[in-house]
Amino acid sequence: MGTLKVRVDQKKLERAAYVLKCVAHPVRISIIDLLEQRDRLTVSQLQEVLQIEQSLLSHHLTNLRDKGLVDTQREGKNVFYSLSDSAVTNIISVIYGARNL
Repeated sequence: MGTLKVRVDQKKLERAAYVLKCVAHPVRISIIDLLEQRDRLTVSQLQEVLQIEQSLLSHHLTNLRDKGLVDTQREGKNVFYSLSDSAVTNIISVIYGARNL
């Protein structure tokens, strides 16, 4: 049997754990899923679909933005959110595809 070793460097492991901790909430997973379906959405559009209070939605969006998972772009009175890295959607897709869920 060959020698086992860690195949991913420490910085990448830490980043992966950081992203997974951030995503580990149903509302944040829903936000990411919605942003995958459309290139960008406003807070109002997200709120309309998610049916949650604006303050709660803003809290989750701030968390995602601070962790570098979403970007914002202001146009007039609207702030548009978009995914900054679509790799996180691959993780969610794998989880959805798990047989036991």
